Amino acid sequence: MGKGYRQGRLGEEIKKILSQMLLKELKDPRLEGMISITDVDVTGDNSYATCYITILDLAGDEDRKAQKEKDVLEGLKSAEGKIRHKIGREIKLRHVPELLFKIDRSMEYGRHMDEVLKGLNIHDEEE
Repeated sequence: MGKGYRQGRLGEEIKKILSQMLLKELKDPRLEGMISITDVDVTGDNSYATCYITILDLAGDEDRKAQKEKDVLEGLKSAEGKIRHKIGREIKLRHVPELLFKIDRSMEYGRHMDEVLKGLNIHDEEE
């Protein structure tokens, strides 16, 4: 079943508030760099909001990437109370959803699929 209109609007508002907080209010050193909120999915009963994040400035070896992702998730988890408080004030909700943070791997998957398709060496018939 698809997202309801209310859950979609609530997810967009949470995304906007969280993005603003990452830029201006959250001073945790673990949250430095280019962190983007790609989507927020709110459950039907508004009890949970899953926030999908992408870290855009990851370069280097896999160990460093994994450590940065872990640090960002820990930083967001430690700031969850402050974020929920701000969401409750801005949106005026009786019950603010519990926030769950997950790394969005859709960009990595898309790049991988592009590489797979290029490796197939399929040529257009018009050429």
